[in-house]
Amino acid sequence: MTTATPAAAQEAGRAGAFRFFARDFTASIVVFLVAMPLCMGIAIASGVPPEKGLVTGIIGGIVVGLLAGSPLQVSGPAAGLAVIVFEFVRDNGLSALGPVLVLAGALQFVAGVAKLGGVFRAISPAVVHGMLAGIGALIVIGQFHILFDAKPMSSGVENLAMMPARVLGLTPFDLRSTELALMLGLLTIGTMIVWEKVKPARLGLLPGALLGVLAATIVASVAGLEVARISVPDSIAAAFTPLEGGAFGVLGNASLLLSALAIAFIASAETLLSAAAVDRMHDGVRTDYNKELRAQGVGNLLCGVFNALPMTGVIVRSSANVQAGAMTRLSAVLHGIWILGFVALLPWLLREVPMAALGGVLVVTGWKLVSLKHVSHLFRVHGILPALIWAVTFVLVVTTDLLTGVLVGLALSAVEVLPHVRNLGFRVGEKPAGETVRLQLEGAATFIGLNRLTNALEQLPPARPVHVDLDRVHVIDHTTAEMLNEWLVRRRQRGDHVTVTGPDSVIRTLAHAA
Repeated sequence: MTTATPAAAQEAGRAGAFRFFARDFTASIVVFLVAMPLCMGIAIASGVPPEKGLVTGIIGGIVVGLLAGSPLQVSGPAAGLAVIVFEFVRDNGLSALGPVLVLAGALQFVAGVAKLGGVFRAISPAVVHGMLAGIGALIVIGQFHILFDAKPMSSGVENLAMMPARVLGLTPFDLRSTELALMLGLLTIGTMIVWEKVKPARLGLLPGALLGVLAATIVASVAGLEVARISVPDSIAAAFTPLEGGAFGVLGNASLLLSALAIAFIASAETLLSAAAVDRMHDGVRTDYNKELRAQGVGNLLCGVFNALPMTGVIVRSSANVQAGAMTRLSAVLHGIWILGFVALLPWLLREVPMAALGGVLVVTGWKLVSLKHVSHLFRVHGILPALIWAVTFVLVVTTDLLTGVLVGLALSAVEVLPHVRNLGFRVGEKPAGETVRLQLEGAATFIGLNRLTNALEQLPPARPVHVDLDRVHVIDHTTAEMLNEWLVRRRQRGDHVTVTGPDSVIRTLAHAA
């Protein structure tokens, strides 16, 4: 038997470390290229200067990247919070955002310390996806006006009502700044769509958003078009000006306290949803949800100190990170460093970017959020109620506000368990059966006991056959069924043998994975 010498082991360790660094380095460049236009575009969609989004991207990369509980997730400004920030800044002014965000970050940190990460995972997927679809719709109809070098209206309904007037006000044979801006926005959108369809495999990681913005910027610069361009300060240091001590006086207003709670809740839900999605993309270290929540709290607290945008874990950047071959949290940290270096050394280049180009990026981003696949899946597998929850959440987010839509959606989620309210007991037990691990569930498998079930599933030993025994489960809601489905798919993709038994009414909801 041959044993490795200490020197050989050290050499192998160095080779492995270099391989990890090389993959993290290249992945960080890809994520940086994805993040730059999105950081600025989401800031504009939020009604704040573009540099505020860049500050959040820097903090999300460097600080949260170092502390994150989800090693391959990338944090930064998210489209999911753009609407609530826009409405907040419209009603309360930009100066009030920082103190509220400090409080929201503190709430997230405390939630992580209290180990409440699992609670956010129990939120109905119908509510989460309905909320994201509503946000996507609001982004599309709001950024539609940016394509015309105009400012969005104060509400989604007003933005929708003004859309025909924007189109009818065009003068095709008299190209003013409005028509020129629209052409640049459409060029950006067209470039992104075409690139997604024709990009060669070797350049598959090159983001379409970057190419779209580059195309519009080059055309605007070469042709000398007089259109609105983004404005950033000469020095990024100016964007890192901390809050003054008296700024926190606004927290005496009860409505601002409610806003802080709403931002903390929505940012946490979106972050942990994204982290769960990232975990499904790789076989590496799983997410520590409470640690991730604490890291997000620190990040949002710092963003508040510098009066920047709130952050979440972002699925677009995170998926690019995984697909680019990232191995550790270093890729997220490096991408934050690249953003800092770029805006510190080349601010003049950012000032050449047309506003309409960033509007085009956000139109495509918002459109992707408005996915009908999820609601059709909910209706097909789980029936009318989950689909109705999705639809009500979506409509209320668009027509009223984000918080109302989410709260009504959560209330409707509780309706699903009302028929079983007198029998909601739930138990999970692990019983060895030879080589097979038998996980027995008993009672009502609903979102109320989801955290217990999730912890039990994650603690099952890898590479061993598993029998999930649902024979004593008399009801399963769509939130639990969706989570269990995802776990089954992930476990089987790793090559593990999993069997599921139980009543037909329960197994039917797991038909796509069982």
